[in-house]
Amino acid sequence: MIMDRRTVLISGLASTLPVGAASAAEASAYEAVLDKLFAEKAPVALAGGVVTRDGLIWSGVRGVRQVGGSDAATPDDRWHLGSNTKAMTAALYARLVEQGRAAWDAPLSTLFPGAAIDPAWSGVTITDFIQHRAGLKDEDALGMVFFMTSRDDPRPWTVQRRAIAEAALAKPPTGARGAFEYANVNYILVGAAIEQITGGSWEDAMKAEVFTPLGLTSAGFGAPAHNVKGGANAWGHEGEGADRVAMDPASPGSDNPLALGPAGTAHMSLADYATWLKVFLTDGGGWLKPESIAALSTPSPGADTPYAGGWIAPPHAPWASGPVLMHEGSNTLWHAVAAVAPVRGVAFIGLSNQGPEAGAANGLMPGLVRALGAAPA
Repeated sequence: MIMDRRTVLISGLASTLPVGAASAAEASAYEAVLDKLFAEKAPVALAGGVVTRDGLIWSGVRGVRQVGGSDAATPDDRWHLGSNTKAMTAALYARLVEQGRAAWDAPLSTLFPGAAIDPAWSGVTITDFIQHRAGLKDEDALGMVFFMTSRDDPRPWTVQRRAIAEAALAKPPTGARGAFEYANVNYILVGAAIEQITGGSWEDAMKAEVFTPLGLTSAGFGAPAHNVKGGANAWGHEGEGADRVAMDPASPGSDNPLALGPAGTAHMSLADYATWLKVFLTDGGGWLKPESIAALSTPSPGADTPYAGGWIAPPHAPWASGPVLMHEGSNTLWHAVAAVAPVRGVAFIGLSNQGPEAGAANGLMPGLVRALGAAPA
């Protein structure tokens, strides 16, 4: 049965008010922001959340799981985080440092024993890769051939990631060390280092050191196929406007090759993503030490772009009363945006099951900030 758009939008309206929730007035303001952006940008589905040191105080979802359908997206759905996975990979490395299993200044020869490493990489540290300041570019190790062949590569992901890292390090960097150059291959290399340290896959290390201790029970990798209750989930979408097409999560094209995992394949529910962001509002929340949070939140001195451990980290924003941690991620079929203000003790989430072109997830941020009363209208 084909439903008219008004019926679909009404059926796709859902919100949650958790324990320690926003006041009725605050919740009403957040709802209004979500409604306005959803009406203006018309994404397939849009979710937003506000997080404090107490946890998720408000979240809302609008829209449907598949374009043209009537199955409403809900708070039980999982959302693909794209490059917002990078902050998790960096924090996983910090966890290993705290355990004495890794070091921020470990020589590359110890991280990749037996690899032929060009002398030009001498002195480069894992922090340089985490902050995209090592001189490595995606075209140095990733390209059309990788994206065309990786899904059919029979080798384990650990072997593929090690091969990507070795290929990158076998040649001198094409970029200048210290200059910011955003590249997914940096985090594939960090993931390969984690696999060398732990003796298992990055996925297993993420589960053991991040997802399980933080209670992120909805977390997984790749395009999410089921919601937290085991039922239908939102699908990602390719294309724009009337040309949008829902991508079956079973399709190989529903996500980037999983070898790219440490750079951007994590998914989870909005509530679990809020739990993750809370780590940066609570000095690690007992999961990481405050000094590790500082290391992950602080760009290198003199950095031309303030990028830290998986976060763009401007030192000050008026609405935040201090530094901000921001990032967005997309595999072109989903879009995730987060902004964290540690001094104010608040974070904002925007999620959509289509790419960033519509601007819906990004558009939520200023509206939610104003609704909190943190910035002038």
